[in-house]
Amino acid sequence: MTPFEPGSFLAEITPEERADLESRGRVREFARGEVLFWEGEEATWVAVLLAGKVKAYSDREQGGEALLAVRGPGALLGEVAAIDGLPRSATVAALEDGRALAVTVPDFMAFLRDNGGAAIVIMRTLCERWRDSDSKRIEFGMFDATGRVAQRLVELADRFGVPAGAGGQSVRITLSLSQEELAGWVGASREAVSKALRTLRRHGWIETGRRVVIVHDLQALRRHAR
Repeated sequence: MTPFEPGSFLAEITPEERADLESRGRVREFARGEVLFWEGEEATWVAVLLAGKVKAYSDREQGGEALLAVRGPGALLGEVAAIDGLPRSATVAALEDGRALAVTVPDFMAFLRDNGGAAIVIMRTLCERWRDSDSKRIEFGMFDATGRVAQRLVELADRFGVPAGAGGQSVRITLSLSQEELAGWVGASREAVSKALRTLRRHGWIETGRRVVIVHDLQALRRHAR
């Protein structure tokens, strides 16, 4: 079984709640680049990510994407529009091949009515997201592009990092993001992100290739991100 990301919806609910939810949905596979939800559309279903990673983003008026979040296995997707009945606030697309449990909005709402503990998990998750959103707004005022890139790399290394190399000191980030996607996440231009990565490489803290990042000194990167 694919391990769920710590703190994710499936990692927090009970096995009984998980079995109940699974009985109400169907498993759907998706390919890298496939869109699960479109910003502005009516919510007819929610997804529970079983494997793979996705990104949530909004299209910028001047072009490009503003990357809002990256979600891994165990994440609940599309629940806000299902609960409040308003159009979806973001597009969700697959960063890699994966699969999700698809549950219709009526079945999902029935699940919440029958499982108060799961509803509390969602409330706690939404609170965490609001706090994270506030924290990122503060970042924009306190840090330059290099600092914000360092913060996102630390987050990715913590969430999606695996040991790299014989010494075990380096961490390879298993999530594949382009420089454009990273730029959309930190609210900077692609050129600014490219310059930030060069700076971090020059310090010897990271190594980059095509859609590959290896962090050689996570503690130094973490200190720079504070």
